Amino acid sequence: MAKQPRSLTGKVVAITGGARGIGRATAAALVRKGAKVAIGDVDVALAERTAAELGGGTVALALDVTDRDSFERFLDEAEERLGPLDVLVNNAGIMQLGRFADESDATAARQIDINLHGVIYGSKLALARFLPRRTGHLVNIASTAGKAGVPGGATYSATKHAVVGLTEAIRGEIRGSGVETSVVMPVPVNTELATGLVRGRGLTATVEPEQVADAIVEALEHPRHDVYVPKAIAAGVRFGALLPRRAAEAIGRSAKTDRILADADLSARTAYEQRAAQSEPSREAV
Repeated sequence: MAKQPRSLTGKVVAITGGARGIGRATAAALVRKGAKVAIGDVDVALAERTAAELGGGTVALALDVTDRDSFERFLDEAEERLGPLDVLVNNAGIMQLGRFADESDATAARQIDINLHGVIYGSKLALARFLPRRTGHLVNIASTAGKAGVPGGATYSATKHAVVGLTEAIRGEIRGSGVETSVVMPVPVNTELATGLVRGRGLTATVEPEQVADAIVEALEHPRHDVYVPKAIAAGVRFGALLPRRAAEAIGRSAKTDRILADADLSARTAYEQRAAQSEPSREAV
């Protein structure tokens, strides 16, 4: 007999980068499930509009994930407004593309600061709340780029590998504590971040943010650590890890997975890349 899903009604969920994209879709899905949601974003005005549109008592709060104090204030205020935190979704992130040899150090620092340091801060601050209560669920958004290095996005791939490894290590450390972990690994998602990307074939084609949101909700209702979107990509990732490198790379070339980032239309990405580049390593652009 299948286990009954855990109820999300009344659960307090904080989502970083919640004003748009995957964060917004996840907030909407959780509101429909009856959760109490706080969205944090560096773009406070957009977060407030998003919260008003989502309804359900959704709270919009200022958040710079690269600033530990800002992150702590975000969680403190979320708990003050909604109650003790049950779930943190570390979603905020950026992706700047180009050949690694041509990448500026500032570009690398931005991605590492937002995509990795932000997740580390959030994970530590959430666990400080979860562990004493012996309950809670930490959800870290990574990517299938966290399982394979993708040409054209070397530093981005590195940050997502780090998020996968970080979350696996946390899982091992807190086993038996009552606290759950999930790491979410989608193929490219149809958000502004994916503008101009080459479309892969078959299972590597772009998915919608709502599909990622639904996968997150499912992982909260039926806890599991590895969350691939779409689910079927899990078998391919595991199979590829068993193949000799040349065979795995040949399959990647056939599916064009090695060109998804490398051959991106950079002119189509101008607005996104400029917005991401305007942030300093101590700021966030999602």
